[in-house]
Amino acid sequence: MKKAFFINGGAGRVLCSIPALEYYKENVDPDVVIVAEAWVELFLSTSLRSNVWPAGAKNLFNVLKDKEIISPEPYRLNAYFNQRVNLIQAFDMLINGVDESIESKPINLDVGKNDQIYGYNLVNQVRAQFKKEKVIVFQPFGSGAHMEGNFIWDSSGRSFELKDVFRTVEELSKKYAVIMMSQIKIPTEKPMGAAVPDNASLLQWMGIINAADYFVGCDSMGQHYAHALGKPATVVIGATFPENISYPGNKDFTIIDNAKETRTYTPYRITGDPGSERANEDNMILSDENFNKIIKSVDATFDNKTKNTVFPMNTKNETFKKTVGGKG
Repeated sequence: MKKAFFINGGAGRVLCSIPALEYYKENVDPDVVIVAEAWVELFLSTSLRSNVWPAGAKNLFNVLKDKEIISPEPYRLNAYFNQRVNLIQAFDMLINGVDESIESKPINLDVGKNDQIYGYNLVNQVRAQFKKEKVIVFQPFGSGAHMEGNFIWDSSGRSFELKDVFRTVEELSKKYAVIMMSQIKIPTEKPMGAAVPDNASLLQWMGIINAADYFVGCDSMGQHYAHALGKPATVVIGATFPENISYPGNKDFTIIDNAKETRTYTPYRITGDPGSERANEDNMILSDENFNKIIKSVDATFDNKTKNTVFPMNTKNETFKKTVGGKG
């Protein structure tokens, strides 16, 4: 019996399922059915675009009724929750039955022309506005971050603390143009020295990271884009494990393990464990040493002899808010 795979969870997790699904399509069933319970648009940038159905699509059940329904769950895989494999490998084990020793398959992204153009124009606009040669995308918050009044907090322990967001932007913006990758409005009345794209879509962020020079962020979507698109990155890890959710083998990645000695594994999708979340909630408070490592890792990547072409600002493109930095 043919199979249909239901894929759910956050955007980074969905992206990490794609290599295993592409392998299955190429080697087992070219007509495999994939049901995207979330982030269906991510599949548009892959070879799976013709195989994917959004959950709730009309007449989808007629497509599924003669299929075996599979819902692969990496978080319930022993090799995953014991830090022997990452998300890509875990999906590969569950979908293709491979051994845990198999190396990660690459994430192949085909950035759409519209999104390439959006990213190219915006990044060069930011270069011109801030008069900096290099552009850094900074994603400080994961999907677990919430805003309460003037506070931004993340019970999952994956997001930067607000004070560290401010000082990271302040320090990076001395040498580089910074684009904030965040749907949360930073609670401040002072200019931060960063551009904030207004309502950029998930695929437009793919275009932005593709056009930028560097990525800095936490355990969230942006680091997976950077890995797939071959961008150098600095990734700061708190409550999660680099072996599971990031790419320690990527030579262009600097991974700063901020909670290596203090974290407790949180068994998401296995059991409810509020105790582990409570124990991990401060795991992204940066020491001065780790903060300095972030800045030094970025500086070390760039060769000042390499120059980027700075294109004139596209004054017709009003895609980012000018109130959060730079001169409007």
